[in-house]
Amino acid sequence: MKNILLPTDFSENAYNAIRYAVQFYKKERCTFYMLNTFTPISFNAGYMIENPMPYGMEDVAMINSKKETEELEEKIKEEFNNPRHIFKRISVFNMLIPEIKDAVKKYQIDLIIMGTKGATGAREIFIGTHTMYVIKKVNCPVLAVPSGFEFEEPKEILFPTDYQFSATNPFLSFLKEICTLHISRIHILNAYYGVPLTTYQEEIRAFLDIYFEKNAHIFHIADGMDVLEAIEDFQKKNNINLLVMVHNKHSFFENLLFKPVINQIAYHTNVPFLVIPSEKRIGETIEKNMEQHREKEVG
Repeated sequence: MKNILLPTDFSENAYNAIRYAVQFYKKERCTFYMLNTFTPISFNAGYMIENPMPYGMEDVAMINSKKETEELEEKIKEEFNNPRHIFKRISVFNMLIPEIKDAVKKYQIDLIIMGTKGATGAREIFIGTHTMYVIKKVNCPVLAVPSGFEFEEPKEILFPTDYQFSATNPFLSFLKEICTLHISRIHILNAYYGVPLTTYQEEIRAFLDIYFEKNAHIFHIADGMDVLEAIEDFQKKNNINLLVMVHNKHSFFENLLFKPVINQIAYHTNVPFLVIPSEKRIGETIEKNMEQHREKEVG
């Protein structure tokens, strides 16, 4: 049973991401957690300290959120009546990122699926404040679905990599499951700058060859291109249904062109984009949580 988190602001884009999710996992038993977080328009932090519930606005916002989430569940069930799928509704007075972090732990979430443009229609703003922050702050795979994207089974998956991730990353199995579920072919793409791969990179490449031995996979080299150019060039020449990358916090990808490549790809990709946290990021978060726990015990 897969546990999938579906953040929603009730926009058309958010609903499109939910439609993608239920079709992506139409053959799987899943529990979908539809999450809506809200803060009343008149919310003021300073005022809230003295008046936790000004004019009952929190109650009104909660009622509206629950009503719209219930209507959303009815709508998706009417369109896709799948007995394998269970829906659970979550309405919370909170900011989005903290609530997603809590939900991931509480409900043992396997994947977060969300749109890449919000109700405002400002694509860059939504990515900067929502999807990109989820990718950066939450240690869970995130699948971002472009606005208006019609579902396509991910038969052809593009996986750009510099082979600088850990072979023990627990989320690699998630990518393998996707390839098996959809009988996908994975294209492993490396941007080549004239510098030979290190011994470690060669080992990771060899590991991937064995790891995906039961899945169709092809290794590609983009000669004389940076990562963005390589991805765009490959997509022009091949029909790709899903883009996948490992997100290292301090890596070649983050530093390229002094801007995070993950951000740039999310701005421009026209296919769903799956981001897998690196093992280093996961370890740093665990250590940080343990340190905070120790501080609380001392306090």
